[in-house]
Amino acid sequence: MESPLDEEDGTFTNISLADDSEYRSRKRSSKVERAPTTMMNADMDAVEAENQVELEEKTRLINQVLELQHTLEDLSARVDAVKEENLKLKSENQVLGQYIENLMSASSVFQTTDTKSKRK
Repeated sequence: MESPLDEEDGTFTNISLADDSEYRSRKRSSKVERAPTTMMNADMDAVEAENQVELEEKTRLINQVLELQHTLEDLSARVDAVKEENLKLKSENQVLGQYIENLMSASSVFQTTDTKSKRK
């Protein structure tokens, strides 16, 4: 690089090449830094969009799980109610069965007849 002319005294000022290479290096690195920043922004947008999709999917799945849990609770309550009703009906059937047996034993129509003992 040529040295610029110092206008006041007409002499040249020496500028080191190291300074110039440092300037070029900084200029190149700032260009390099800008490219990844742009790429990083695009990547970040893609990651954010992916995260948004994942968040929506998680929300949908959570809602579905909650709905299934409520359905399971309802079914469980229904099973318990049916079990109670079943026990109640079994008890009633036993009472009715015993009542019918008592009626049959008290009635002469249902008395067992021993035909062999009458023949002898």
